[in-house]
Amino acid sequence: MTDRAPYAIILGTNEIASAVAIRLHQQGYGVIMSHDPSPPVIRRKMSFHDALFDDPVTLAGIAAERVESGMAAAAALARRQGVAITELGLLDLIVIRTLDLLVDARLQKYSTTPDLRRLARVTVGLGPGFTAGANCDFAIETKPDRQGALVREGTTAPADGIVRPLGNRGAERFVYSDVSGRWHTAMEIGSRVFKDYVVGYLGGSAVQAPFDGILRGVVRDGTEVPAGVKLLEVDPRGRGAVWAGIDDRAQAIAQAVGMALAAHRPKQPFRPVPVP
Repeated sequence: MTDRAPYAIILGTNEIASAVAIRLHQQGYGVIMSHDPSPPVIRRKMSFHDALFDDPVTLAGIAAERVESGMAAAAALARRQGVAITELGLLDLIVIRTLDLLVDARLQKYSTTPDLRRLARVTVGLGPGFTAGANCDFAIETKPDRQGALVREGTTAPADGIVRPLGNRGAERFVYSDVSGRWHTAMEIGSRVFKDYVVGYLGGSAVQAPFDGILRGVVRDGTEVPAGVKLLEVDPRGRGAVWAGIDDRAQAIAQAVGMALAAHRPKQPFRPVPVP
């Protein structure tokens, strides 16, 4: 594989970003995922996130490779044996070569959304805060009742705080951080937990499971977390619990990114914005 494969950057290392990375790799893209610490990733067995810590991670037969420099990222793009994952930011990655696709998959629902246009030949924003034609070329809905809908013009639905039910549980399956601090846990995703079982500690305070079930997601041990973010998720479905692989929601959103690429028809030559 030559280094002339189209180049894509995905902002985010969560399960949706990872599903998009798989889709793009399968379509022939060289893919680099750029980690953002906010919000922290909890569904780590559904994502490439732990490859940032040199853990071996393979999803859908595709492996993730950690890169620490622009030169290493360029070399990974040339090999294109899997997806690359890094803590390097967009400004470090955009100078490697002309960017064909930029996908913002950070799902920062309540943050100010940057204007991605003209940073790449095609720009795609996932979830609330994106407006096709204003801060991205295409936007994609991530809300459960609209997931995977491609927005060619207009704004995605705003965040409403409503959580998609899983089994017989809704928002109560998540536990949030009350304060900022360093998170510590010895629990592995996929473990059985029981109501009030101590899953970990935040700033010295015990954090307990909300009910009996399977630990579907948990922030990685040693992570600094802000107040008000998800620390863990419990799946109430017993033997029907799923905590690994790519789920239907992530698949639908990844397929919509493919639809955006198919719909893209450049109207003028692409000239990337100079990076200072």
